[in-house]
Amino acid sequence: MDMGECFNVKKSEAGLVYITDDEHSIRKLTSLALKDQGFQTQEFSGGAELLKGVQKRIPDAIILDWMMPELDGLTVCGRLKLDKVTKSVPVLLLTARNEEVDCVLGLEMGADDYITKPFSLKELCARVKAVIRRKEYSNVTTSDEIISCGDISVNLARRTVTKSGKLVDLTMKEFDLLTTLMLSKGRVLTRGQLMEKVWDVEYCGDARTVDVHIRYLRQKVEDEPDNPKYIRTVRGVGYRFASEDEL
Repeated sequence: MDMGECFNVKKSEAGLVYITDDEHSIRKLTSLALKDQGFQTQEFSGGAELLKGVQKRIPDAIILDWMMPELDGLTVCGRLKLDKVTKSVPVLLLTARNEEVDCVLGLEMGADDYITKPFSLKELCARVKAVIRRKEYSNVTTSDEIISCGDISVNLARRTVTKSGKLVDLTMKEFDLLTTLMLSKGRVLTRGQLMEKVWDVEYCGDARTVDVHIRYLRQKVEDEPDNPKYIRTVRGVGYRFASEDEL
């Protein structure tokens, strides 16, 4: 069902974050940390309750626990991202599952970011600020600048990517990661630099977030993801986007 047909949409004027977790203590601690940073919050104990909540008011971001009874976070995320009203709302997935394949699955369902339990409340707040800031930036960008390399073309104003003239469906994070690399074409960016530029958070030594996003981005823009032409790995350092003379 298209939620836009039944929503009484009311957009928050301040930063409103929905927190969905079946563990009461996690909801409360997260809510207190975000309120301390100036956010408004609303708590939900399950996925079905959250879906009812977004029918009444659209938040600026959603924190969504993966492992919940009855309706899990992954399923809820998929429903939100398939709907035209809620698809642009940033979703940050909380998960105790830290296997790379699980992280990729979360990104496939449209999650804009993920953080594994146990997590730092400071880092969580920074991630929420970052996804909201990027969404606001995408809404006000007026530049018509287009950057291209090979058969990949990026329209910065429309936040669209095409490959060989065909539209490529990227998540917000994938788009930001691709443009960051392309704007630094030929130059190596460390994982720490990518964390700071794309996630707006200080790098703490965990490369999983960057590496998983790079892997999934390659699946969308490379002809041979296991033998990438554009997004090159610089072993032990980071990544770089190929220069024109390398293509």
